Amino acid sequence: MKKIGLILILLIVLSSCNTIDKTSEHNKVLIEKYVKAVENNDTATMESLLAENYEGFGPSVNDNIDKKGAIKNWKENVENLYESIHYSKSRVIAVNVPDGENKGEWVSNWAELKIVYKKDKKEVTIWANTVYQIENNKIIKSYTFYNEADVLEQLGYVFINPNNL
Repeated sequence: MKKIGLILILLIVLSSCNTIDKTSEHNKVLIEKYVKAVENNDTATMESLLAENYEGFGPSVNDNIDKKGAIKNWKENVENLYESIHYSKSRVIAVNVPDGENKGEWVSNWAELKIVYKKDKKEVTIWANTVYQIENNKIIKSYTFYNEADVLEQLGYVFINPNNL
């Protein structure tokens, strides 16, 4: 009888691990689809993958946006700012945070991005990391990190310390 109980427990543990693996893989595919939508300037797909209560944060501390604002910004960027965005060296990893303030399913994407601007065809290359929280097959939250000063320097901006004037 003990052997049957141990086998049942083992089967339950293994099946729960399999469920977590399937969820993680599904979430990684969802984020890869979102990344492709960004590269293809496909705001319709981006919108379909964001939850209605989506919140985006970053890259600056005070940057935050909701779904409506995020889609509006991307449409404006596609029309007026970006010629193209290409993710290279893109990698994703999924993790389940079992408890605490950040409990849930998360996927991190880090990549080298090459961005070409419409106006002058200038190109910048940045390292970026975005961490996405997934719930019910939708992105509910994201945190994006990249060096904004690096982008500006590549575009020709010069930083001047006003104390040295």
